[in-house]
Amino acid sequence: MKSRDSLIRLKRFQVDEKRRQVMQIETMVAEFERMAGDLDREIKVEEAKAGITDPTHFAYPTYARAATSRRDNLRGSADDLKIKLEDARVALTDAIEDLKMVETLDDREKASERGLAVQG
Repeated sequence: MKSRDSLIRLKRFQVDEKRRQVMQIETMVAEFERMAGDLDREIKVEEAKAGITDPTHFAYPTYARAATSRRDNLRGSADDLKIKLEDARVALTDAIEDLKMVETLDDREKASERGLAVQG
């Protein structure tokens, strides 16, 4: 009985942990995308100030060039995190299924024990 309860607690903990990981990755992706959007706006402002929108132009603003690089890095990181997010979601789904299986087995065993107790 105690080992079953411990297993259920462990599975619930694992589900909670996987859920936290998914939420954390989702938050990071959203933050990176927000930061990239902010940089997009800053790049447009710098380009408007300089009157030059061609990054290959010799007088293209240095800040806009640096911001473009940071923005691209953020987007790349967000894309990498999206892959990890999918993996984390799959792991969460698997953990939920494991928990349901253990709980179902526990319910069956308890029902079986009650049935034996009633007969005995």
